[in-house]
Amino acid sequence: MRQNPSFAMTDVAEIRRLIARNPWTTLVSATDAGLVASHYAVLLDDEREDLTIVGHVGKPDDAIHGLGEREMMVVVQGPHGYVSPAWYGDVAAVPTWNFVSAHLTGVPELLSPEENLRVLDRLVAHFESRREDPRLMWERPNTTEFVERLERGTVGFRLTPTKVAAKRKLSQNKTPDVVETIIAELSGTGPYADPVLAAEMRRAHEAMADARRG
Repeated sequence: MRQNPSFAMTDVAEIRRLIARNPWTTLVSATDAGLVASHYAVLLDDEREDLTIVGHVGKPDDAIHGLGEREMMVVVQGPHGYVSPAWYGDVAAVPTWNFVSAHLTGVPELLSPEENLRVLDRLVAHFESRREDPRLMWERPNTTEFVERLERGTVGFRLTPTKVAAKRKLSQNKTPDVVETIIAELSGTGPYADPVLAAEMRRAHEAMADARRG
């Protein structure tokens, strides 16, 4: 990912927030057979305060990736959306795309069956937590045998990245009035409306303004 100092995101807390809010990721590995990619949900390791993540792949994706034997890149994609040149006013401009993304690269550590079960349990509890009546992994009609068979069909991993590239491109190089126009357009009802991206832009620019005020 090409970096630009104006858009680089280096704050660990901000990257953790990105991961926590966008757990559906792309796993990419360079293998003897070429590049391979898979898509799985991950969580931050609840025993760490860095960028360590935990997750699982279904077999045979572990073999396809050579999981635990080579580097793997985990691509985290946050809010993103189209920005029209019309929103810049009567100036020469071209379309662009605003986005927040991070690439976490490292050699995954394979989890034991017991650790994998704990991660699977956490994943289910995490995503079911928004429901009034969450359907948890160990609850009926699931049986112990069913859950253990499920675990045997997956391989859990923990990845502590040795390389991190994170980027937050949210019109930081535009004037405040243009930024306000973009946020207004994204918050509206037009064909490229994206309230989630608008809120992320608002949050980022307010934080930058607070930092400038000291």
